[in-house]
Amino acid sequence: MKKRSLFKLAGAVFSLAVIGSAQAQTTPIKFQLDWRFEGPAALFLTPVAKGYFKDAKLDVTVDAGSGSGGAVTRVASGAYDMGFADLAALMEFHANNPDAPNKPVAVMMVYNDTPASVMALKKSGIKTPADLSGKKLGAPVFDAGRRAFPIFAKANNITGVQWTAMDPPLRETMLARGDVDAITGFTFTSLLNLEARGVNIADVVVLPYPEFGVKLYGNAIIATPKILKENPAAVKAFLLAFSKGVKDVITNPAAAIADVKARDGIINVELETRRLKLAIDTVINSPNAHLEGFGQINGPRLTLMAAQVSEAFATKTPVNAEAVWNGSFLPTKAELNILPKK
Repeated sequence: MKKRSLFKLAGAVFSLAVIGSAQAQTTPIKFQLDWRFEGPAALFLTPVAKGYFKDAKLDVTVDAGSGSGGAVTRVASGAYDMGFADLAALMEFHANNPDAPNKPVAVMMVYNDTPASVMALKKSGIKTPADLSGKKLGAPVFDAGRRAFPIFAKANNITGVQWTAMDPPLRETMLARGDVDAITGFTFTSLLNLEARGVNIADVVVLPYPEFGVKLYGNAIIATPKILKENPAAVKAFLLAFSKGVKDVITNPAAAIADVKARDGIINVELETRRLKLAIDTVINSPNAHLEGFGQINGPRLTLMAAQVSEAFATKTPVNAEAVWNGSFLPTKAELNILPKK
């Protein structure tokens, strides 16, 4: 009996050791989103919900954000290991903080085109970018579209614009009631927000930056130099599991919204499903993404963007394109071949 008890005890100790070892091999990753739990957040919440990160030995926690600038600074502070942010905001941080000890780096492109656009009501008479000259535009001061507007203005010879600043919740309201002639914002955010405020989408003029000479990239996954150096395998595993999740989201956006609602029970499911589909169609499954490949970038285009951001954002130092991007952690091209054929 003693021998049997000893065997049981040894077996239990061995099982605990195995479990402890497995837990020790799981890497925790804190991830910072750029915005609230809206439709596009499914890109990150679905691989969590489906266990893709867990299968990759990663314990990923995803937190809502309040803007790309905040996402960059939180990752830079070390509070988060990785995040999701507009590449222009990352470039600005690098150029304005050349001596910062922990500058995040972009490791995967997700929005191959900037989602920024100018939106106006048809009754304003604005039909083309040229019609914006001398008009009153509104947006929060940190809005990506507003920050990049000088690039849009230069490409389309727009002059004399006057800006009105407001908090994000007031942007679409001020356009709807005529306080401003036009606004800048992410198309899939502001267009549907206008509808929620009683504006018929058919009455909105949308001038997407990519369709009018602006070749900026949009949001990318960013990571701290610390995790890139100390645990490159975890970063590679994250990007592969994320890519698998994105494929599922593109295939069935409606199902993916359930993963968003699980994190924020008060979202409007129908509205956020449309928002997610709009994001997929305009900036993820876009012609440029097919041309360059999901997750990847084009070197000359990145260099051009660096020069444009340096000028438009009046950065302290020029943006170094090579310093903000590291594609060595990406899955293989075959593994990144997730976009449906057009």
